Amino acid sequence: MTVSSKMEKLQPLSDFFNAIAGDPRISITHIGIYAALLQHWKEHQFQNPVSAFSYEIMLLAKISASTTYHKCVKDLNDYGYIRYVPSFKKNQGSKVYFNVLD
Repeated sequence: MTVSSKMEKLQPLSDFFNAIAGDPRISITHIGIYAALLQHWKEHQFQNPVSAFSYEIMLLAKISASTTYHKCVKDLNDYGYIRYVPSFKKNQGSKVYFNVLD
């Protein structure tokens, strides 16, 4: 894999950091969840949307409280960084769409 192709794969994370640079609403927990969502997305061949269960993302983000997870995912959705569509079904993951960030 070339350095150029490796850099392209980091672009979504770089775009996120550029987008949040002036956003005081974003905390380290939001960043951790977003990074975990990106890792999950990568593990699922960059499908957009990607199906995700909260416990999978919480494990990756090192978050133990589901209320914290759901608050931050809702914030990321409300602030326009992702589009989150909850499934409310135990056997079906919620859908996470990654928005194009300027």
